[in-house]
Amino acid sequence: MLLYAAVAVAAWLVWRKGALTGGTLAGYLTQLVLNAAWPLAFFGLFPVFGGASLWAAFLVIAALGTSVAFLILRFGPVSPAAGLLMLPYLSWVVFSSSLNLYSALHN
Repeated sequence: MLLYAAVAVAAWLVWRKGALTGGTLAGYLTQLVLNAAWPLAFFGLFPVFGGASLWAAFLVIAALGTSVAFLILRFGPVSPAAGLLMLPYLSWVVFSSSLNLYSALHN
């Protein structure tokens, strides 16, 4: 919950300065969609597709990590606090990616 609250506050800080537009908004919406898609791919598709779903989920979470890093680079210049608020989320995504990769390799 704290990670999502930090992401929301970061987006609000950027929005408040009028900079949550164009590519930054697209990046934010992309990370929201990827964040929702990852558990569906990892947990939801496993009973149907088995190990292949873990590789699909890894691609999703890798894209999520990329989009979060993009947001840090876009949020930071607008609001240093917003960029910093996104760092724990990126750390969590990297950690989750490593677990996902381990699961994919061993299934």
